[in-house]
Amino acid sequence: MRRALRLMLLAASACVAGGAMLQPAWSQGTAPGDALRGEAIYSRCLACHALAYDRTGPRHCGLFGRRAGTVPGFAYSQAMKDSKIIWDEKTLNLFLENPMKDVPGTSMGYAGIPDPQERADLIAYLKKENASPDCQQH
Repeated sequence: MRRALRLMLLAASACVAGGAMLQPAWSQGTAPGDALRGEAIYSRCLACHALAYDRTGPRHCGLFGRRAGTVPGFAYSQAMKDSKIIWDEKTLNLFLENPMKDVPGTSMGYAGIPDPQERADLIAYLKKENASPDCQQH
């Protein structure tokens, strides 16, 4: 009985927006991502990335569902082109934790985001922005 109650509480705490969406398996153990906090975390990315255009790093509009290393005209490392990664919440979570470990040879010389909650927040922000009209135009 106690185990069943604990499982029900865990399931309830993983729900967002009145139970409309369950927390993805990759982020279990963290609170659901908060796009507002994620926007603040994204400010760290702005040194190399932008949502709608390429900088030192590729643009993030259109990220979800895109194969890594395929933005036309962007000069990716061979490691990224060969990675076969399709960007989604799970693959982003792994990559953002430690880019150089996830894709050895990547030219993204960023140590990563070790905090799983910060990664969840950043991914929530990127998902929100990718669904925005600004990203839909690109």
